[in-house]
Order: sequence, then structure tokens, then C-alpha cells
Amino acid sequence: HHDRPEPLTAPEVPGGWIPGAGRILVCRGVCGPATEDWPDSGRDGCPSPLPCGISSSHPQQGRRAAENPGPAVTPCRCLSPSDTPSPQDNTEYFLSSGDKIRFFFEKGVFDEKGNFLVPPEKSINKIGHALHAHDPVFKGATHSSKVQAVARSLGFHRPVVVQSMYIFKQPRIGGKVPAHQDATFLYTEPLGRLLGLWIALEDTTVENGCLWFIPGSHTSGVSRRMVRTTAGSMTGISIRGSDPAWDNSLYVPTEVGRGSLVLIHGEVVHKSEQNLSDHSRHVYTFHLMEASGTVWSPENWLQPTAELPFPPLYT
Repeated sequence: HHDRPEPLTAPEVPGGWIPGAGRILVCRGVCGPATEDWPDSGRDGCPSPLPCGISSSHPQQGRRAAENPGPAVTPCRCLSPSDTPSPQDNTEYFLSSGDKIRFFFEKGVFDEKGNFLVPPEKSINKIGHALHAHDPVFKGATHSSKVQAVARSLGFHRPVVVQSMYIFKQPRIGGKVPAHQDATFLYTEPLGRLLGLWIALEDTTVENGCLWFIPGSHTSGVSRRMVRTTAGSMTGISIRGSDPAWDNSLYVPTEVGRGSLVLIHGEVVHKSEQNLSDHSRHVYTFHLMEASGTVWSPENWLQPTAELPFPPLYT
């Protein structure tokens, strides 16, 4: 890989993010005065050992959940939100997962008879999308004082948590996530009100599927939407519009150590490649929306429910 771009690393300066202001700044830890010394890349790396109440036991927490999903959870072969579920996938299982904890498999882990080709605990792509509401460990991490301090320092007035996921990126089979913008799937009006918090529970490298970003791409708007559709009594998903042809040479890998926090603007273009290494790449990630003056699109696949309205971050 001698010709690959140098990974982005966070400068040793504090900083913050102002929703809607079109700029991403670098922070170190969870507080400090703002600085404008870093370019508008659309992603913010915050290396600090195990932030937000996440502990080194969390990869084991994820593994235990995969090994023991419990009687109330019925796993299903579904794709991640960055892919369009195909007709054979249980679309309803996916669409109704926003207020539940559900399991989603990697591609290629079953034979034609539905038998596992890999150990079941190694077959899970992710768990989502309401860990922040129903699992005490992840609820505590999401609403931790450190996360709240980060949100306050970034200028959030009334943030709500819209979804959460534990992503495994399994060794050798962890699937590629195609280039996308989170706002394609989690659209707001106005734009610029969505922020992803991506916490690395293990070291992330080019080899095990780290994130890749196109710096500055958060300023170009969103031209592709994944929306709910209805046909009679059936609910499905369709794609409206298309992405531009993003220049592959513009992507920069972002390798971060265990415990690092990456802040992801809702419109920045990013992706991750397949994990071809012998090491997993566990992360816990969730999305915040600034609810003040913001309309959550009624066409989004993910919708608040009577059982789980989007919970306020601040407690």
C-alpha cells in the first residue's frame, strides 16, 4: 500500500462544531476553547482514551449479545441502512427496528438451506437501532456526562438521539459499506442538523475496515434519498435521486485507536471497505439531531414511535 494516502490524524488542538455553520473543528478530549485552525473536512477526530463511559469490556458486551440474543429477539437476514434491502430481505423487520434491538447478518454467512457457514456469533453485521433506549450499558454510554459535554460544546441546544448501532465488522467477512451520506437515510429540514458519533472500541486500520472520508464533501448538499413507500397495505423502501460520481482519489483513510471518537457531519461522504484482516473492528455509533427548529422528514425509513419518541440527550 505504498501509494495510499496518508491517514488523517487530529491536530493537538481543542475545538467544537456549530450545527448549521458548515464547519468542523478538531477537539481533544471533551472541552476547551474553540479553534479554527483545522480545515473544513466534514469529520472531526477526537482521540481520547475510552470516552463517553465506554469501557474496554464493550466488545465483550457486543459479543455476548451476538451469542445470546435472548428470546425476545428474532434475528433476520437484512442489510445495513447504507444498502437498499432487496426483495428477499425481511424489509418489515428492518423498517420496524427503529424502536427495538434487532440483529442483522452479514452477507454470505448462510448456505442455500439457511444453515450457518460461520459460527453464529461471527455472523452478525450489526445490532440496532435502539440500543441507546433499551440496553442499560449503551443507554448509559449514550447519555453519559462526557457525551452531553461534547454536545453542549458543539452548540447543540435540544439534541435528541435518533438511532444507535453496534457494528462488528467481523474478521475476513465484515462487509463493505459503500460511499454514502448519512443524511440520505436520516434527512432533516434544514440540512446540517445531524451528527454521527462513532466510537472505536478496537483499533481501526485500513486493513480491518477503517472509515474513509472525502474532506469538504459536506458542503455539496444531498442528491439521493432513501424513503419509505407504501403500496396498498405494504410498506417498502425506494431510492429517490442518485449520488454524483465521487472521485475515488479524494478519499482519505481515518485510522484511529481504541477509545477514539469520530464526529461525522450528516452530509460528509464516507465509506468503509471490507475487513479482510484477522481482526474485528467493533464500534458503537449513534446519531444526534438538533431538534430545535428542525423537521425530521416523514419520509425517512426511521420514524419515532409512540413507544419510543426520540429521547432527549440531555438528562
